[in-house]
Amino acid sequence: MSKIINILTNANFESKKTATNLHKVLTKYGYEPFNGFKKNALLSICIGGDGSFIKAIHKNDFPEMPFVGINTGHLGFYQEIKPDEIEKFVKDYKNGHYSIDDIKLIRSDIYTKNKVYKFYSINEVVLKATHSKTIHMNVFIDRNHVEKFSGDGVLVSTPSGSTAYNFSSGGAIVYPSLHVLQMTPISPVNSSAYRSLGSSVIVPGSHTISLVVEKRYKDSNLLLVDGSEYFFNNLHRVNIRLSNKTIKKLVFSNNSYWDNLKDKFL
Repeated sequence: MSKIINILTNANFESKKTATNLHKVLTKYGYEPFNGFKKNALLSICIGGDGSFIKAIHKNDFPEMPFVGINTGHLGFYQEIKPDEIEKFVKDYKNGHYSIDDIKLIRSDIYTKNKVYKFYSINEVVLKATHSKTIHMNVFIDRNHVEKFSGDGVLVSTPSGSTAYNFSSGGAIVYPSLHVLQMTPISPVNSSAYRSLGSSVIVPGSHTISLVVEKRYKDSNLLLVDGSEYFFNNLHRVNIRLSNKTIKKLVFSNNSYWDNLKDKFL
């Protein structure tokens, strides 16, 4: 049985120092630490902040092995372990004192004139116009027309991603175990000419949200997938739904979700 454990770190000095210590502790407990990514590893440990955690999962194509994070960043919603808790973490892992959370992913299908693109998101997907212009689009849920949106953009988040860009945009915090999507308007326009929803909409995860841009935005659009930017020519629509695909995250804390939430915000 493999004893390989991947160590994935950002370029931060504190992260590199933590990686060196982690390497020593893993070796001490009989594991084979690998500085990088191997598909046959037992576990991947990501050192950094939430951005590093998300980038590592995207870069390695949403692997099936569990992930866990050591926080050398700021809030660290996904990064549960502190650098001074490394030995306790490795000991708990060896003794099986942990649980596994399945983090739900968003699947986005982007339809252009000649091609369909597929993306997965951990936190959110956002459709905007380029150059910070106001964008106009029609919003559908399971082919039912909801609104003609005008504003900076539309954001769709997972439950676990609801505390990120979504929350900063006025969206609600959603309990991670719920099988739902949240659609949040970004700076919606409400005037005598335009009527856009001013608050979030919670949508069952089995439903599909369709964003259909007006023709003038078919070549001047910006899609954000967990913060990464993409531009498309001849964009027609973006279909968004909660995927059956998940990633696995190890959990060691005995605190409730609400205790952890208070630690981050209060």
